Amino acid sequence: MAVIHVPRPSKDAGDPNRPVSSLLRNQIEHLHIAERRLPPHYHSDIYVNAIKTEGEAAAYIRHVTEAIHKGHKDAAARRTKAGRAARKSSKVKGTK
Repeated sequence: MAVIHVPRPSKDAGDPNRPVSSLLRNQIEHLHIAERRLPPHYHSDIYVNAIKTEGEAAAYIRHVTEAIHKGHKDAAARRTKAGRAARKSSKVKGTK
């Protein structure tokens, strides 16, 4: 397979004080919809309409992405616990 060289972005590519672009605004809106579907204890207190800069957008995107990952991890742990409990109870019932 051929290696494709991707140049590093320039130093001024990421400016946390730059106004939010329309692409970034759309990403924020999609993440806000995803955040609302999470249980309330994963929600941020960030008002998305107040996000004006790339730095603020990055902080919000980071928070929601981490919340989604944590929500999935917590749900998987609950499923594993429930599965173990069900297997234990069926073993106990089968030995009587």
